[in-house]
Amino acid sequence: MALLVIDLGSSSARALLFDDQARLLPSAVISQAHEFSIDNHGRSTADADELRALVEACLDAILQHPAATDIRAVGMACFVGNWLGIDAAGQACTPLFTYADTRSHEQVSQLQEKLAGGADAYHQATGCRLHSAYLPAQYNWLCRQQPAVAARIQRISDFGGYLYARWFGREIPASLSVASWTGLLDSENCRWHVDYARELCGAGLLAKLPALADYDEAHSGLIDNYARRWRSLRDAPFFLAVGDGAAANVGSGAVDARHIALTIGTTAALRAVKSLRRVPAGLWRYLVCAGMPLVGGATSEGGNVYQWLWRDLLREEADLDDQLLSRPPAAHGLVVLPLLAGERAPGWRADASGTIHGLRRGTSRLDLLQAHLEAVALRLSLIYAQLAAPGATVLAGGGALQASPAWARMLADAFDCDLSLLAEREVTARGVALLMRRSLDGTALDAIPPQISRNVQPDAPRVELMRAARERQSELYRRLYG
Repeated sequence: MALLVIDLGSSSARALLFDDQARLLPSAVISQAHEFSIDNHGRSTADADELRALVEACLDAILQHPAATDIRAVGMACFVGNWLGIDAAGQACTPLFTYADTRSHEQVSQLQEKLAGGADAYHQATGCRLHSAYLPAQYNWLCRQQPAVAARIQRISDFGGYLYARWFGREIPASLSVASWTGLLDSENCRWHVDYARELCGAGLLAKLPALADYDEAHSGLIDNYARRWRSLRDAPFFLAVGDGAAANVGSGAVDARHIALTIGTTAALRAVKSLRRVPAGLWRYLVCAGMPLVGGATSEGGNVYQWLWRDLLREEADLDDQLLSRPPAAHGLVVLPLLAGERAPGWRADASGTIHGLRRGTSRLDLLQAHLEAVALRLSLIYAQLAAPGATVLAGGGALQASPAWARMLADAFDCDLSLLAEREVTARGVALLMRRSLDGTALDAIPPQISRNVQPDAPRVELMRAARERQSELYRRLYG
């Protein structure tokens, strides 16, 4: 029997089939590209129904696979945070807001004033900072800027819950995992934080928040039109969506404090499953599931920086990565803050923007590429330092690292630790498959370790050059943002 995974990332919607050992089946990946709607004012949203149509097209196609005649269960990972408003008719009445939408950065300072010096207590209770990436600031922005739209909202949903509500014809809970990315979950007690929801968003929001359940609450019984369309899924259990970062940790094999997952996809993140008495100031605490806290930091820059340089500036020159491997660190003389979509961890300045300092007439396109890739590595090294896990194994995955051996070496030098590069190409979807196995059979999440392609070791002279470059980057950040 096959496990069907829906993997909705920041740049593609995909459907994949795995066997009972969480191995990807041959020719069992269907992908549809998408992009968030962005503008120069900080908007980063999606049309929920257009995105739903992409997911459904992926399911239509994957169910033509020979192994799809016998689906044991369906699971989902989705980019987080995300939310949308649902009206009285059960239709989306707002765009799908994403973590990358920075229009609410002014609301962040207003919410900080509401807390009157209690921002740290809020951080410790919810695991989240007050920031434009989360529901409180975005909801306040919507109420102020588009009050007529906000007035139509009868309930709040995450995108996974919206998909399931359309497919099953009933309201569906949000998983604890997805809810932990909102900034309103009491993550220790696994319930909405009533006091902060009321204080930051008003009492009216509480009645609109979805019910909560762990990811392993399964739903079945598709409504008639979908049952006819997807006959092999008619009675299959659908597990609740989990955050893509949580699934990526599981798929990477980073399910305890001895392992750190580094994922570079469209964005980037470092995460470890560990319990801490206090969440460090620059990091967050989300949930994989009840009893499995996920501590780390995510940046809005990652593969999107690589893509922007490669596609828009460098016109996809084929041999540039080989050239990067032959250059010493910081050979370009540039200092870069790669904050093209604002900042999340570790400084949480939503109003921050990308900066290049030190441009000369002799600056080449190769200099720009190297400087930006190193800059992302240096920013991630700040998160690595706050995770404070000496001796932990860093398990690195993501399409961007597979495409650039030079970038993998930059990261090893920036972190001053070995990187174990994963051979698994579908880390997030693999994590969903492993979570389903755990729910269906009680199989331990670490029972099937991931395959490792190679190890990348730091080089002491290069480490010193990267350390000096990090100091220059941090000084530029301090001068601009304090």
